[in-house]
Amino acid sequence: MIKLFIYRMLPMLLVLFCHSSQAHEAHTQYQANHLAISIAIDQQGQLWRASVKHGHVWVDKSKDLGKTFTKPVKVNPIPMKVAADGEARPKIAVSAEGMVYLTWTEALKTPYAGYIWFARSSNQGQTFEKPMIVHQDRAEITHRFDALHVAPNGDITVTWVDKRDLLAAKTAGKPYDGAAIYYAVSTDKGMTFQPEQKLADNSCECCRIVTTNKPDGTVVALWRHVFQGSERDHMLAEIPKQTQNTSLHRATFGHWQIDGCPHHGAALASGGDGLNWWGYHMAYFDGNDKNPGLYYSRMDGVAWVSSPAKKFGDNAKQAGHPAIISVGKQVWVVWREIKDSKYTVWGMLSNDEGKTWQPPKLWLSSTQKLDYPALLLHQQQPYLICNGQQLGLSVISLLSSY
Repeated sequence: MIKLFIYRMLPMLLVLFCHSSQAHEAHTQYQANHLAISIAIDQQGQLWRASVKHGHVWVDKSKDLGKTFTKPVKVNPIPMKVAADGEARPKIAVSAEGMVYLTWTEALKTPYAGYIWFARSSNQGQTFEKPMIVHQDRAEITHRFDALHVAPNGDITVTWVDKRDLLAAKTAGKPYDGAAIYYAVSTDKGMTFQPEQKLADNSCECCRIVTTNKPDGTVVALWRHVFQGSERDHMLAEIPKQTQNTSLHRATFGHWQIDGCPHHGAALASGGDGLNWWGYHMAYFDGNDKNPGLYYSRMDGVAWVSSPAKKFGDNAKQAGHPAIISVGKQVWVVWREIKDSKYTVWGMLSNDEGKTWQPPKLWLSSTQKLDYPALLLHQQQPYLICNGQQLGLSVISLLSSY
């Protein structure tokens, strides 16, 4: 009876959480040091790390998979309030030719407002060029929760949550739910960005955006969306070419009705390789009051049809913030759970493109805080990455440990 009560109360508790000022401010408050980092692996197997300390974004790298790191290099010369907590944190990517790219959100004085910054290094992270704001709109409004994607051809796409259309609608006395998704593209290795474009209206306000690409290089974004009746499911869209129109596809169907943002974004991976590509793997949180928790499903990118969702993780232990990666027919999902101040990271494996799954396995356990887990692929080998107060940075080869 107690568990049933908790499940039924979860949507109400999330509403209270989302409407508190502290819930939003947690993504913009400046902190001197924190666990919220981002990691990338280059073609040489070097592990790159982006972190925040004292108003600066720092980058260092490791040649031994996280055992030792080089001296950190400062990215932004002028300190600022860098969002680095929960789902708002700097992003790092390394291109095939070794260019290092960073994005981050600067928290502004106006509540929930921010600018999306970009910086690059063309000398293997020894120095970084002068940072720039990627969007031309400089109103002190929400531009937050940036996502950084580098396509196989080297093009850079930065995507973010933006509230300019909400403010315009309010000024015109028209209704508008949520925020919007905007993006900007660079085709010259980050020297310049084309003027930003709107991908979709009515996104959720405080959930991360995730991206992947099709075999032809087309960038695909997944985000939590506000559907009719304030249903907070997920939307998927390909970033359009200049001559194409945006095509939006509803990706999940939990029909979770909540008047607030759950601060809980999804995970996305491309399904199938090359000519065998068929669509996308998705992992996400759904707070529907009948059966809340984490779910996995597939989206057929040709027919745009979702498979039945598979529930995983222990919702009574706050299972959340999954990461997902695929290589060939193998799919890996990892997530974090918390109970009685004990943090754990779990994972599960599918050998048949998500049709069936092996039993979950415990990968990490700590009596102190663990950050959200991440997954990276190097030379077709999946690695689990997780930062912890007690354990430090854990880098685990999943194939060698399963």
